[in-house]
Amino acid sequence: MVTNRSSVDPIAAPRPPKVAVRAAKKRGYAVPMDQHDQTGRPDSGERWSKVDAGGVALADPRPRWRTRASTTLELIRANPTGRITLKIFITIAGAIVVTVGVALIPLPGPGWLLVIAGLGIWAVEYHWARRLLGFTRRHVQSWTQWVTRQTLGVRIVLGSVGLIFVAVVLWLSLKYSLGIDVIARLMQYLATH
Repeated sequence: MVTNRSSVDPIAAPRPPKVAVRAAKKRGYAVPMDQHDQTGRPDSGERWSKVDAGGVALADPRPRWRTRASTTLELIRANPTGRITLKIFITIAGAIVVTVGVALIPLPGPGWLLVIAGLGIWAVEYHWARRLLGFTRRHVQSWTQWVTRQTLGVRIVLGSVGLIFVAVVLWLSLKYSLGIDVIARLMQYLATH
C-alpha cells in the first residue's frame, strides 16, 4: 500500500534549493559555510572569494553591493513568476528613462546621460542592451582619451563647437516647439535700443 507523506515531513519536503550558493559555486566562488548570527551576516565577516588554480582563495574584486544585487537577481530569476515580473519591470523602467532622455536630448541637460542610464537598466535583462552599452562606453572612453591628449587650443575649439551646437539646438527647439524666435527678438531689441 502506498501512503502519501505529509508536507511537513522532512523527506517529502526537502529544504529549498540554495540557488545563490549553486550559482556562486558554478562560477568558481568558494562559499563560506560558517554559522550566521541573527542579523543574517556571517560571524567571521568573510566575503565570497574566487579560488585560483592552486586552491588559494582570492578576494572578490566586486563591491559588496554589486555581489548582493547579482545574488538577489539570481534568486528572482530562479522563480518563473519572478523572472517574468523582473523582465516586465526592467522593460518598463528602462523605457521610461530612455523616453525621458530622448525628450531631453534637444534641450541642454542630461538627455544623453538618461538615455545611457536607460540602456544600463535594460542591460540588466537584455543582452543587446549590454552590448550597446559596452560599445557606447568604449567609444566615450576612447573619445575622452583622445581629447585629453590634444593641445589646449584644440580643446578650446572642441569646447566652442560643442557650445555652438547646444546653442543652435536650443534656439531651434524654442523656435519650432514653443514658437519663440530668440534671434528675431534679440534683433528687435537691438534695433529699438
